[in-house]
Amino acid sequence: MKFFIDTANLEHIEETLKKGFVSGVTTNPSLMSKEPKSDFIKHIKKIVKVCEEYGEVPLSVEVFAEKADDMYDQAIEIYESLSYDNLNIKIPVGYEELEVVNKLSQYPIDVNVTCCFTEAQLELSALAGARYVSLFYNRLLDSGGDPLKVLKNVRNNFDRNGIHSEIIVGSIRKDRDVVDSWAAGGHIVTAGYNLFPSILEHPLTDYSVKGFLDDFKDWIM
Repeated sequence: MKFFIDTANLEHIEETLKKGFVSGVTTNPSLMSKEPKSDFIKHIKKIVKVCEEYGEVPLSVEVFAEKADDMYDQAIEIYESLSYDNLNIKIPVGYEELEVVNKLSQYPIDVNVTCCFTEAQLELSALAGARYVSLFYNRLLDSGGDPLKVLKNVRNNFDRNGIHSEIIVGSIRKDRDVVDSWAAGGHIVTAGYNLFPSILEHPLTDYSVKGFLDDFKDWIM
């Protein structure tokens, strides 16, 4: 049971890693585009520096090439430019793309296969050599699918067949998505920064703490 942060924002990465319950970082081209314009590799190197300060936590960086052959070349370039032992290259799932995953895994480079919505996509990606396979929870739910059923089926198949790939659950919007994903078999949940403060809030917590302090103040005075 692990929690990653899904962002390319340096401040958000450092702030959440400091808390101790976040143990990894995932990024994608869309998240990168929300940051001030910069050289891609230079910005990722800044993220790497933060990750190194907190024990070399896993970092997933996605290729932005559109063709499979170009994805492979770009993945090698990113990997060699960063020289970070816990780097995972994100490759979108697809028939041609799984050849890239297989080649990278033999390099060896750890791969996170992303944009998965079905059992077959997740399982075949694992068989191709992916270290991580990423399910998009709410995007699947929005389309009428059942992400919890997919998670349970895939985790059962992984455990039964001794497959060591870890399932990352992304596209998380609500607190409940997090605990439901873990309960259904997701190894890792990755979520945006805005979810982190709210997931720890509850009115009864505030009420209880205030009650304890009020009682203590009455006693100590």
